[in-house]
Amino acid sequence: MEIKRDYYLNKLIAKKRNGLIKVITGMRRCGKSYLLFMLFKKHLLESGVPEDHIIEIAFDSFENIKLRDPEVLYPYVKEKLLDDQMYYILLDEVQLLGEFEAVLNGFIRIPNADVYVTGSNAKFLSKDIITEFRGRGDELHMNPLSFAEFMSVYDGNKYDGWKEYVLYGGLPSVVLLSEAERKIEFLKRLFDETYVNDIVGRHKIRNKDEFEELIDILSSGIGSLTNPKKLSDTFRSKKNKTISVNTVKSYLDYLCDAFIVSGAIRYDIKGKKYIDTPRKYYFTDVGLRNARINFRQIEENHTMENIIFNELIARDFNVDVGVICVAEKAKDGKIIRMQREVDFVCNKGTKRYYVQSAFAIPDEAKMRQEAGSLLNIDDSFKKIIVVKDTPAPWYTDDGILVISVYDFLLHKDSLDM
Repeated sequence: MEIKRDYYLNKLIAKKRNGLIKVITGMRRCGKSYLLFMLFKKHLLESGVPEDHIIEIAFDSFENIKLRDPEVLYPYVKEKLLDDQMYYILLDEVQLLGEFEAVLNGFIRIPNADVYVTGSNAKFLSKDIITEFRGRGDELHMNPLSFAEFMSVYDGNKYDGWKEYVLYGGLPSVVLLSEAERKIEFLKRLFDETYVNDIVGRHKIRNKDEFEELIDILSSGIGSLTNPKKLSDTFRSKKNKTISVNTVKSYLDYLCDAFIVSGAIRYDIKGKKYIDTPRKYYFTDVGLRNARINFRQIEENHTMENIIFNELIARDFNVDVGVICVAEKAKDGKIIRMQREVDFVCNKGTKRYYVQSAFAIPDEAKMRQEAGSLLNIDDSFKKIIVVKDTPAPWYTDDGILVISVYDFLLHKDSLDM
């Protein structure tokens, strides 16, 4: 079954022949190799590129072990360039190639070579990998399947699809499995044997148990405000262990660099400034998060917030957690200053949206609560509340768009409804 990844394919096509190394980054098993070797290669062939002008090498294949030697690979590729026409070099698992940075910098100097690479371990997926190419890299970051991509291959209605997506997430390999037991087994094994081992090996973490316990704490509190100091205190009070704040910070950085979690910084909307700590952390794939907690504690409201965050990131927004200070009258008549939260402040170019995740709004009191933070913002950017379900998108008297999570996720222009 072919899963269409048109959003990423079109972005990759737009980068064709731009003189840079196209670097496809993203967490393991999110579909990078499939995008390059199946979808992009198909595009090249349909565009009239001769097959012998497409050089594809998967370095994790046994038949290509010798090509991991840069002194073998470079002449091997050069010998395939038989004319002055453009050649497309597609390299998968490039981190297995010795001195790959130097080799790629060599390829980019070949005038009729267009180079595309992927990698899938923590070493290659570090967020600063592009700097290795001295400004000659062009990154395309790929995410697991969005809900809309998931529904394009799901055999059922959006309500049943949502239940499946909330539980097992959007890794293509998981989506294509039919049995729940196999999905669960795959997710658990992938997290333990791949992601954790990669990070522990790369960063030479001496206490793997502590690192895994930090992952468990994050998994149990997605979307909660936290910081290294608070996490260090949690280890001391609940685990009876002492882990320094600096060690906790390093562990968080490792998880973010490998794209397992993403940190959202707080932004003071009225003061127009960032508040570095505490932050919120969301999992790139909710299925992996659920596997980490053995599919317990799956509060749908928190999971929905995580999925909304991932969708906004996938739509190329810079996403922060909004903070707004308001003055309110207490029961005794005194004026007190309080901090209200806006779940997401989303920026892209000159556009900005304020998005609130509200699982359910059963009555007017709940609506006032959810809208309260948004109504205290004194600019004219669009304000949106995403709820689990509602008959159709509608506007409140105060101009706030209320939209169901289904409409929000399934329509790419949903923020502009």
